[in-house]
Amino acid sequence: MELDVANHAVDTKTATALSALPGLDALWQTTQGTPDICIAVLDGPVDLEHPCFQGANLKRLPTLVTDTAGDGMMSGHGTHTTSIIFGQSGSPLHGIAPQCRGLIVPVFSDHRGSLSQLDLARAIEQAVDKGAQVINISGGELSPSGQARPELERAVRLCRNNNVLIVAAAGNDGCDCLHVPAALDSVLVVGALDSQGHPLGSSNWGKVYQTQGLLAPGQHIWGAQVGGGLTTKTGTSFATPIVSGIAALLLSLQAQQGQTPNPQAVREALLASAKPCNPEATPDSQRCLAGLLHISGAHASLQNNGDTHKMSEENPTVQPSEEQSNLSPVIAPNVEWSRQNQFATNNPPPTATGVQAAEAPPPPTNTVATAPAAGTVMPSHAGAVTASEVTASDCGCDGVTSSSGMDKRVSEFRHALAYTGVESLVYAIGTLGYDFGTEARRDMFVQQMPQAQNAPPPNPYNAQQFLPYLDSNPSATKSLILTLNIELTPIYAIQPEGPFANDVYKYILELLKGQIQPDTDPEYISRISLPGLLTGRSITLFSGQVVPVVVPQKIGMYGWNVNQLSQLAVQAAGGSSSTARNSFEDFLNRVYYEFRNLGQTSHDRALNFAATNAFQAASAWQSALQANMQLADITVKRSSFCRIDSDCWDVRLSFFDPENDRKANKIYLYTIDVSDEMPVTMGPVRTWSAPGAY
Repeated sequence: MELDVANHAVDTKTATALSALPGLDALWQTTQGTPDICIAVLDGPVDLEHPCFQGANLKRLPTLVTDTAGDGMMSGHGTHTTSIIFGQSGSPLHGIAPQCRGLIVPVFSDHRGSLSQLDLARAIEQAVDKGAQVINISGGELSPSGQARPELERAVRLCRNNNVLIVAAAGNDGCDCLHVPAALDSVLVVGALDSQGHPLGSSNWGKVYQTQGLLAPGQHIWGAQVGGGLTTKTGTSFATPIVSGIAALLLSLQAQQGQTPNPQAVREALLASAKPCNPEATPDSQRCLAGLLHISGAHASLQNNGDTHKMSEENPTVQPSEEQSNLSPVIAPNVEWSRQNQFATNNPPPTATGVQAAEAPPPPTNTVATAPAAGTVMPSHAGAVTASEVTASDCGCDGVTSSSGMDKRVSEFRHALAYTGVESLVYAIGTLGYDFGTEARRDMFVQQMPQAQNAPPPNPYNAQQFLPYLDSNPSATKSLILTLNIELTPIYAIQPEGPFANDVYKYILELLKGQIQPDTDPEYISRISLPGLLTGRSITLFSGQVVPVVVPQKIGMYGWNVNQLSQLAVQAAGGSSSTARNSFEDFLNRVYYEFRNLGQTSHDRALNFAATNAFQAASAWQSALQANMQLADITVKRSSFCRIDSDCWDVRLSFFDPENDRKANKIYLYTIDVSDEMPVTMGPVRTWSAPGAY
């Protein structure tokens, strides 16, 4: 029997209904989830009006993707993935964990089928900040080494340190190859099984996946489609939410039994209980990763403190023997309903042309601008590092994957502001840049810049030419998109507002001029600190990258030079030795390079303020600096000492003597309140000695 669903033929004999997963029904007898457990779905826009979500506890978070669910490919992907977890009991689709709380975090746009690793890191941090215990990422980027950009690696470490489980798709390249974030440490990787219980041909495998990956059903998986109705899709994208849902159920069970939900323990139980593949059907054992999802085994493992062999006598309904290697073909629920309510569109899917919007456009053939000269402030679209792209892990084997213009590059969209309606604080460290947004805006500056006799043609990419023009025409600065960058990657657009906006623009221009000075010049600026308010708006740069808009707070906005700052700080501490100065420079550089961050979470705002509040810190470290001790470690933890309605964090610095490892370490701790746009220190710096060599 074949059924026409979503404009394509679906063979219901091979389609997989979620309720047929071996061991799931027994787990459902104990829990279908609890609102105490929160799952964040980082995916495309979701049709929350779909009947399967009626009664679901779902909240959409504001992100750089402002699309509402439509007929685009990413909306279909996001709606399908989310329904696998949150489809409500009694609706057309019963999801895995319908009673859990959900955060919808749109990261894939119908206008663009991918996002940067930087923006994925931004979304992960947002999900952690809003209380997610499980984060589902049905996407990734191919990475030969399995390494990611520092921002994404740091976001994954944030999850590990906060006991948040990331469940990520293995990818659909059908090779011994890795995707990120799946290949990163502490992530639970999910590959796909076909309807016979064998590894899906397109599902990736690799050495890293063998220790941190599972296979789950991923072929012809039923899910919701935009506008109503059901459809099936195939790929590791749709195996991933199955595992996320199971993890959430196991966490719910822990909560219901009075235990503290432990996502990392659930991860270990899922991996330890995984069943091996049938060696006759799958001779290449690498393709099985760590094994097949074994719901009953993981349940029993948690019930028995991690022992996958000892079965609970108090729960005889949960037995590993219930699991079968093959998945039984089933008929989808409410088939007639899905036929009558399927989403229909009269618009054929457009043909993809040109480059994706996240990539830098090719240079215009008649441009007068040249590559930036050495020592210039880099416009964010001229030589800027375009963050690596993360794409959804749908293999496209099922369904009609219509796109609503993935490659559109119309200028009004590129330069338009999108409003998400939520404000939050930021305190970031980086360098300033500028962006023109469109070729027309850039050419306007070219024509407005004066042409000196016997001089090169005006080039706004060259800051040595462009900044003097802005100095003479300060109002023109408002026509630029000012950016804050980490290295060459823009992370925020800076947009001064209010009655003192002109003063802020002038100050930013002075900071830009300081950045192009030689590093030996007293006026040289190496980095700036940016306190401000994330407006909920975003703007698209010339390269197609979308960045959030920050309204800066001039008080606390500071340009600094590492060499000069460390020298002044050491003098403030009453010292002058090169060892003391090197120790202080080490602190500043470690904050910027080792701990570099987006400055959006409370933890990161406290850390960044610690670096820019160096004068007070140096005075406090006087004894350590004078004793030529060096910085060993920096930690930031939420403070138990705080005022009402404040957000306080303890910054702890440990110094050691490199020439005497038997000497006690010197510990300094001070508390920072980051509840306002401009962080402040609270109380005196506390200090003590602690044993132990570094």
